[in-house]
Amino acid sequence: MADKVRKKLVLEDGAEYYGYGFGCDCERVCEIVFNTSVVGYQEIISDPSYTYQAVVMSYPLIGNYGIADEDYETKVPTIGGLIVREYNDLPSNFRYTKTLSEVMEEYKIPGISGLDTRKLARSIRDLGSRRGIITSADTTVEEALEKIKNTPVPHDAVSRVSCKKRWYSRTANAKYNVVAIDCGIKLNIIRSLNLRGCNVTVMPYNTTADEVIKCRPDGIFLSNGPGDPEDVTPVIELVKALRGKYPIFGICLGHQIISLAAGAHTYKLKFGHRGGNHPVKNLETGKIEITSQNHSYAVREESLAGTGLTVTHLNILDGTVEGVKDAQNKIFSVQYHPESAPGPQDSAYLFDQFIALMEEN
Repeated sequence: MADKVRKKLVLEDGAEYYGYGFGCDCERVCEIVFNTSVVGYQEIISDPSYTYQAVVMSYPLIGNYGIADEDYETKVPTIGGLIVREYNDLPSNFRYTKTLSEVMEEYKIPGISGLDTRKLARSIRDLGSRRGIITSADTTVEEALEKIKNTPVPHDAVSRVSCKKRWYSRTANAKYNVVAIDCGIKLNIIRSLNLRGCNVTVMPYNTTADEVIKCRPDGIFLSNGPGDPEDVTPVIELVKALRGKYPIFGICLGHQIISLAAGAHTYKLKFGHRGGNHPVKNLETGKIEITSQNHSYAVREESLAGTGLTVTHLNILDGTVEGVKDAQNKIFSVQYHPESAPGPQDSAYLFDQFIALMEEN
């Protein structure tokens, strides 16, 4: 790296954290969240669900295996920023093609290293997620707070990351045709469906029910994505229109949208769930699954009454709803990521359940 540039992070409550810049040398206002994953920083910076968020990595060493072309979760990363304890710009990995900082510079993602990420993560855990600004060390607290105050909270996250035109991901000897509604879909979800014999048609978030029906799908998949699920009204209306017509499987934001479409409600968590070590109980089997998660919102369990949805999974740590299903209409969803890579593979069976519903249908 070139000479280190002094930077700081200022939170909306006035807290300051000094460090050094890497990636893009720019200023950015974001919601500040933390992730507990030990590996997978490439998948994190390229996960569209982190749009408008700066992620604090609780694992202390980031960048040491570089970036590999095959491991992106989206082609154009949209994460707001990255905050790390120690950044390594000399990767040791035969697969790497660029350093993390080079990729962040290319996609205009600011980073800051050298600050106390344990203190920062505890602050988020205890006081909740807050907005903050990655800025020059010379910026005064008053100037930083004014910039945060004057930056509106965005509500266009899904429209920003969703594809603008449909595209296809085909596989040899396909048995099923799946329409995936792209709210910020991770590429490993598509790979997971391809591996199970599905041709996937990826369609924009504002696709109409008629456009989906014309594709003659065997099943509908609702993807993960960023932001408040209540902002994604086109997909909520789509689910209402297609409910009962096709098997529907939702992950993360897709889970919240299925619940909203059925008449349930969502709420914002204090600091969200992000990382690859969250225990979830499958209420149908009694088993505990270790899951990978990335979300700020959750479904209110009491609001599910009368919706036709039943709870199938619960978070062991805080009791939040992690999965629902409507057996009659062949709809099910989970809040976590069964396709996570790298990550726990305990929940990959959910894709097989989706295949079974399409086979049955």
